[in-house]
Amino acid sequence: MTTLWLTILAVALANAAIKASGPVLVGGRELPPRATAVISLLAPALLAALVVTETFGEDGALVLDEKALGVGVAAVALLLRAPVLVAVFLAALTAALARAFG
Repeated sequence: MTTLWLTILAVALANAAIKASGPVLVGGRELPPRATAVISLLAPALLAALVVTETFGEDGALVLDEKALGVGVAAVALLLRAPVLVAVFLAALTAALARAFG
């Protein structure tokens, strides 16, 4: 077995242990309201972090490419009260057109 497969196996086992530790530690008890509020905010925070790191380069400078244009169009669409799905579609369309013609 190679080092790569041993690493994959170790990561898979660690992932299973981490996922199993939640139900084992909580044991069917209700989480405090504050913990539930924090958990509900994790997904939007992670999504925002991904968007920012993809829009701004690794050095923090704004990269004016198709991704930045798409995010800008989505931001304008959301400011104009467009539905989220419309904003996502417009962002994808803008990025695709910028890539095709740029």
